[in-house]
Amino acid sequence: MASDTELTAMRQAITLSSFGLGTASPNPPVGCVILDRHGVPVGAGYHRRKGEPHAEVNALNAAGAAARGGTAVVTLEPCNHIGVTPACRQELINAGIVRVVISIIDPTSRGDGGAAVLTAHGIDVETNVIPDETLTVLGPWLAATRRRRPHLTWAYSLGDKDNHDLDERLTADLRTRADLVLDGKAIEEGVPGGHAPEHFTLPGDSTSGIRQWLSACYAAGSRTILAVGAHPSGAFRDNLDCVDEIVVAVERTPASGGLSAITADVTPAGFEVADISPDIAGARVRLRRRT
Repeated sequence: MASDTELTAMRQAITLSSFGLGTASPNPPVGCVILDRHGVPVGAGYHRRKGEPHAEVNALNAAGAAARGGTAVVTLEPCNHIGVTPACRQELINAGIVRVVISIIDPTSRGDGGAAVLTAHGIDVETNVIPDETLTVLGPWLAATRRRRPHLTWAYSLGDKDNHDLDERLTADLRTRADLVLDGKAIEEGVPGGHAPEHFTLPGDSTSGIRQWLSACYAAGSRTILAVGAHPSGAFRDNLDCVDEIVVAVERTPASGGLSAITADVTPAGFEVADISPDIAGARVRLRRRT
């Protein structure tokens, strides 16, 4: 069972993994913390983008010789294949790691999987450590990989006046979590220039249909998309089954009245309120698909 020190390290690794959002795709955003033989953190790292070192390698490089006899705490099972970079499970073996704590098993792992190979080499492996917390970062990538279409967040604004400023604020706040931003007909990277160009390309426009366009985005390397569009019209209103999350910016209204800003359609069919964050301009309502 994971110790309190390892649970703390896993939460640190989850935080680190979020720094790969918007740049790591088509690879997953992963974080890793190395504890020495006494349980002291000596190295940490995350995967920034495909073609560059994975989280485990960055953490091992930071730890140096202190990693020998220590523990690797990682949000996703270390990879078991040699691709653009070496297999992470072999890097952990070579570094003398004696225990690996994993949050989520990689569904794309090849062969027996990195965890099985580590165990075969006499390394103590624990899996399924606080996976629900890890999914706050890794969930969209896993969903996209399972369905072979990107995780789609639709963001729009509600209010009595022109919502252009609210839409711009939504885009600015949410874009760094996404591989692509679709704003009207414009398509661009969430983090401009953030992805490895040899593994990621911008798709064409969505005039061929939302489902076909999402498939093309996935093939081009995208795993997460932010669509900012006017409410209540637009293609996503008619294709809600393709939408995974909705974020609505609601303009602050007078204490009495304001019905035109809050319509009965604030929560589309099939979605429920997951979180509400008030701010000086109004409130940010995050909706998730009802299960």
